[in-house]
Amino acid sequence: MNTPKPLWPGNKRIAVIFNVCLEAWSDGKAPGISPMGNPLPQGVLDHTAISWAAYGATRGIYRLMESFGRYNVKASVMTSAILAERTPAAVKAVGDNGHEIVSHSYTMDVMPAMLNEAEERANIKRCTDLLQNVSGKAIKGWLSPRATPSVNSSQLLSEAGFTWYGDTLADDLPWVQTHGDRKIVAIPLSTDVNDMPSMKYGTPPRAMLDTFEEHLNILLKHESGPAIIDVTTHAHIFGRPRGAYYHEKIIEAAAHSGEVWIATRLEVAQAVLAHQTTSR
Repeated sequence: MNTPKPLWPGNKRIAVIFNVCLEAWSDGKAPGISPMGNPLPQGVLDHTAISWAAYGATRGIYRLMESFGRYNVKASVMTSAILAERTPAAVKAVGDNGHEIVSHSYTMDVMPAMLNEAEERANIKRCTDLLQNVSGKAIKGWLSPRATPSVNSSQLLSEAGFTWYGDTLADDLPWVQTHGDRKIVAIPLSTDVNDMPSMKYGTPPRAMLDTFEEHLNILLKHESGPAIIDVTTHAHIFGRPRGAYYHEKIIEAAAHSGEVWIATRLEVAQAVLAHQTTSR
């Protein structure tokens, strides 16, 4: 695969993408993890985990958008389409504030890898229609739960008119995939700067800021070409006061770096297409 040789717009060396996961599960389904360490017996619905996840759309996303607004930064918000039905005001607010709305499947338990081709095609259309109708914004990006695609996902998304998808961890930089006369940009999802360690392992929220600063310094010192840093947070995890505080410190550090281009995933895809990266 040939990677794009030019640097990012403005001759910046590092593209920083702020990904926010605005997630929900199907009725009668709970997240597989929650703040409570002791799992319930099999077959018992975990209503605590359900309420913990619901915080993202009721409170967390608004706190994170306030932080972005203070630095005029736009995020890529990976949105479960069911929230267009459950909490349409939250989905509309994301679009109204200028953030990119990314389709994150219908719910977190509806994964392309578990669907046949017809089911996946229908899921793509359902999600697109729901998110577009509520937000009034075109939906051009897709990232599946767990970033887990099916063998058909890239082709089906390109046929549906998507500009990019993020269901890959195969490289550092994006590339263009071609399906007939259609192109779609594959934008790998990096996992270095993520709030999940705080949830899963009790890592202090400040560690995410330290990781970002270390990662940025490593790339500036040891990488000569363009690079991407994904900063990924979940509205129901770091949308709470302590996590949001350190997340805003990351926004501030990125905004004040002369080497950083803060971009949405759609903007990255558009930059890659402008350079016509060779298909893999």
